Amino acid sequence: MNRNRGFTLVEVLVAIGVMAVLALMSWRGVDAMLRTQTALQQRADHIQTLQAALAQWQTDWNRVSTASGLTSWDWDGKVLRLTREGVQASEGLRVVAWTWRSTGAGTGQWLRWQSPAVTTATAWQEAWQNASTWSQTPIESLRSAEVSLHALAGWQLFVHRGGSWTNPLSSDGSTSNSGTAATETARVPDGVRLLLDLPAPAPVSGRVTLDWVRPTLTGAGS
Repeated sequence: MNRNRGFTLVEVLVAIGVMAVLALMSWRGVDAMLRTQTALQQRADHIQTLQAALAQWQTDWNRVSTASGLTSWDWDGKVLRLTREGVQASEGLRVVAWTWRSTGAGTGQWLRWQSPAVTTATAWQEAWQNASTWSQTPIESLRSAEVSLHALAGWQLFVHRGGSWTNPLSSDGSTSNSGTAATETARVPDGVRLLLDLPAPAPVSGRVTLDWVRPTLTGAGS
C-alpha cells in the first residue's frame, strides 16, 4: 500500500527561505511607499506654509496705509515695517514688521510681528518703535506677538520706481518721512520684489521670488 510522501526537511527549509525573501521584499516595498508618502506630505506641508506666509505678505502690502503724518513703510536692511489698515475702518491701524532672525549655521527663521490696533498718533509711534526694538533686541513681551513663518537662509528686498528695480536703501528707493498725504502716497513703491533663500536640505529649497504690484498702479513701465 502506497503512503503519502511528506516534505523533506530540505524542502521545508527551502520553502521557509523563499517565504522569508518574499516577506522581506514586500516589507521593503511597503517601506519605500511609506517613505515616499512621508516625503510628499512634508513637501506639501512646506509649500502650504510658504504659500500662507507669502499670501500674508501680499495682504499686508495691499492694505498699507497712506494716512497723513504717518510713515507708511520703512526698510533698514534688517526689518520691514508697515503701517497697515484694518479690514474695517473701525479697526484702526496696526504696525506690522517682517524680519529674518539667524539661528546659526547660515539658517534662520522668517518672522512676522503685529501690534495691537492703534487709533492715535502717540500709540502708532510707540508701536512703530516697538517693531524696531523687536527686530533688534526682542524682549519677551514683544516676542509674544511674533509668528514664525518659515525657515530661511536669507532674504532681500527691491522696490520698483521710475521704471526700474532699486535697493530700498539707495536714494532712488528712499523712505524718508513726509508730512502730506500726497507725498505719502508717492512713497509707496510701484512694486516690491521679495527674494527668499530657502535652506537645504529641505523638502523645498532654493530661491523664491515674489513680486507685489501696488493695486492702484496704472500705466506702469516694466
